[in-house]
Amino acid sequence: MKVWLIGAGSMAQDYSKVLCSLESDITVIGRGEKSALQFYEATGLPVVAGGLEVFLAQSPTLPNVAIVSVGVEALSSTCIQLIKAGVKKILVEKPAALDTPGLHELNRVAVEACAEVFVAYNRRFYAATLHAKRMIEEDGGLLSCNFEFTEWGHEIEGLIKAPGVKDNWFLGNSTHVVDLAFYLAGVPQQLSCYKAGSLPWHSTASIFAGAGVTDKGVLFSYQANWGAPGRWGVEVLTANYRLIFRPMESLQIMRKGSVKIELVEIDDSLDKAFKPGLYEQVSRFIDGHTEGFCTLAEQVEHWDYYCRIAGYTLSDDLAGRVLCK
Repeated sequence: MKVWLIGAGSMAQDYSKVLCSLESDITVIGRGEKSALQFYEATGLPVVAGGLEVFLAQSPTLPNVAIVSVGVEALSSTCIQLIKAGVKKILVEKPAALDTPGLHELNRVAVEACAEVFVAYNRRFYAATLHAKRMIEEDGGLLSCNFEFTEWGHEIEGLIKAPGVKDNWFLGNSTHVVDLAFYLAGVPQQLSCYKAGSLPWHSTASIFAGAGVTDKGVLFSYQANWGAPGRWGVEVLTANYRLIFRPMESLQIMRKGSVKIELVEIDDSLDKAFKPGLYEQVSRFIDGHTEGFCTLAEQVEHWDYYCRIAGYTLSDDLAGRVLCK
């Protein structure tokens, strides 16, 4: 399996570890010499430095698949370059674009080229998530759900990021939590959102709360306060179980008739050997088993309620969009 890995940062290192274990034929494409050297020292894999555009100008043999692991600000443009070069199957880090215009342009290009693009929400493939899905099905499905996507604003404020990244932090980071919650509970059909406060690096809001109902009839609520203590978490409730992801890599359970919270024993050896969820996600992607992945079409649909939750303005007319097949 011939794979192009675009990017040479820490996340790309995690991808390379999985790809090497799968014995893939890997070509790593990065930009700067410094990051290329760091990548080589960490993984032993050489990096084609100079950037994707320079690499593509050499008319290389196309890969079976490509994995895009660059900065959030460059995700959509990198995918577009690959699609225009003829790459037909891409796994791109979440959220696939920094903003609405970038997502819609990527979607347009992918549709025209009949390219398959999947958004890499690796928490869908945690051992804890896969185990919980089986428990949910066996107990007759979800009844309700609640989740928290509190970010540590005091730490984020000092981070050096490209323009626009921190302004859209919910999309680039918090959607990990929201995607998992709605992956399990269903897509919101009714949604009421409330926001308050602001931060120097995130002007739209710092406190979030809301509730609604999904297409599966699951009632849900959420909250987050980026200026106060807190952590990510998702809780899903069936007739007999309260399943708790806090921390997200683990699965805890409260059973009906008890208030005791127990750790569920699961086989999470792959999540310990590799970045959690990554081995299962990448191996399925390479094998073509993409059921359960977030498609680009779904991400376009999700973008609407993501922006509503975060308080971002939708700059495009979503009603007239064209979705990937």
